[in-house]
Amino acid sequence: MEIRENGFIFSDSKELLQIDAIHQYLSQESYWAKNIPLEVVRRSIENSLCFGIYKDNYQIGFARWITDKATFGWLCDVYIESDYRGQGLSKKLISFMIFHPDLQGLRRYQLATLDAHGLYEQFGFEAIQNPERQMGIVIPHAYSTVAED
Repeated sequence: MEIRENGFIFSDSKELLQIDAIHQYLSQESYWAKNIPLEVVRRSIENSLCFGIYKDNYQIGFARWITDKATFGWLCDVYIESDYRGQGLSKKLISFMIFHPDLQGLRRYQLATLDAHGLYEQFGFEAIQNPERQMGIVIPHAYSTVAED
């Protein structure tokens, strides 16, 4: 799928993804994947439903869904390059993804965010009900060789 709007391209084509640009953002600028190795980014993309935003053949946004395409989807690694924020691109990206054919009919759509609750609430996301039922294993600083403070 692809949408062109105001000089931007929104696409689910993995062939368009610029792995080095994605890796650079995730490993250097994100708070959730600091120092993530390039090979881990490649493997995560291979095994996910991915979306990119492009301007003048440069990738300026990314998101991916970890999903079985039948019951569950976890949205992660969402970003817009800082020079392009404030233009409604994240809303357009979420809208593009949420109506994607491979994400229809799931019984649970989930994500974690530090600071974008308002964005996701516009699309029906809300705080987890009964969070005491949720469990996980979290590996702090998974990509660092030395623990960071």
